[in-house]
Amino acid sequence: MDFGKWVFLGFFCLLRWWIVVVQGFSYANVSHILNLENSEVSDAPTQLMVPLTLIHGADEKGAVCLDGTLPGYHWHCGFGSGANSWLIQIEGGGWCNNRRTCVFRKTTRRGSSNYMEKQLAFTGILSNKPEENPDFYNWNRVKLRYCDGASFAGEGQDEANKMYFRGQRIWQVAMEELMAKGMCTADQALLSGCSAGGLASILHCDEFGTLFSGHTKVKCLSDAGLFLDAMDVAGGHTLRDFYHGVVTYLGVGKNLPSSCTDHMDPTSCFFPQNLIANMKTPLFILNAAYDAWQVQASLAPPSCDPHHEWEGCKKNHTRCSSSQMQFFQKFRLQMLNSVKGFSKSRQNGLFINSCFAHCQSERQDTWFADDSPVLGKKAVATAVGDWYFGRADTKLIDCAYPCDNTCHNLIFG
Repeated sequence: MDFGKWVFLGFFCLLRWWIVVVQGFSYANVSHILNLENSEVSDAPTQLMVPLTLIHGADEKGAVCLDGTLPGYHWHCGFGSGANSWLIQIEGGGWCNNRRTCVFRKTTRRGSSNYMEKQLAFTGILSNKPEENPDFYNWNRVKLRYCDGASFAGEGQDEANKMYFRGQRIWQVAMEELMAKGMCTADQALLSGCSAGGLASILHCDEFGTLFSGHTKVKCLSDAGLFLDAMDVAGGHTLRDFYHGVVTYLGVGKNLPSSCTDHMDPTSCFFPQNLIANMKTPLFILNAAYDAWQVQASLAPPSCDPHHEWEGCKKNHTRCSSSQMQFFQKFRLQMLNSVKGFSKSRQNGLFINSCFAHCQSERQDTWFADDSPVLGKKAVATAVGDWYFGRADTKLIDCAYPCDNTCHNLIFG
């Protein structure tokens, strides 16, 4: 079938496809609180609510949030056969990239533990119910809160504005605390994260692996963390420009993998596409081919769309023109090309579905439910479990356009 027929077929399929509605936001809000993650899931009475634990003494090591408050986490103890297994889920929530955006961020739960919820609902990969989370429900499950603005990779401070960029130190003291609470003897360990947390899980994956002795099975999962250095609709590189500010202002460069910085600039080494091929620890990449966050904030932000030609398309993909759909298809192909080398390793796993979505591991409806997205007749949870436990070589990539998988009609606010 020639390319023109593929374009026609793809557009026809998308007209029949469920619509993911994403509230529009300006690109400036990218650095603030991005609510395309699990925080939007309502706290139903049946959900497990887990209290916040602050890491006391972290400030003595300079491991503090943007505003100088203590970092924290939520921990639900493992039980039964999972009592000696650990799952660490790194919270996401965008980045800040300059004085203005970081000053704003430190007045939110993404920059200060003073504003963090005292309890969080554990759903999806954090659920304690086998019918919701078949492989990890009884593990020690930890949600590491995000309050540094640079995917746990910054090092520095802004004295004039009383801001601290200590993400790397927060990561280190959190791991020290959890190791002291029993993680050091774990039989199995999985580092995961969503969005900016998905990027953090890639940045810290090999470091996480070195924490354990050889008897521990250690792997990592990145959910919606495959941020691409892609061209925007105006022909620029919006996300690269933004990341340059993150890397330089928050002092990220010194904490990036030397395997990348030895031959590329630090900003390039903040993009996962330049890191994943050289990782030693097994990694599973879970991503939507048409990632809703990247569509909204990186590919077609308002700053690149002064005539609002993309506004309707971004909110309702049945309103996209054929040329706009071709633009999205090029983005999808760039994503697939970025994982070619990575996918050749048998230790790695993939689940890339043709959804307009963002973060699928923390939401119950996309992780494991009757109408969850499926590839190869596998829900996300099943695919991740099969890969982690070696039940199958899991590399699942959807066809060019939405076809045999089911994307739940997600509403993000």
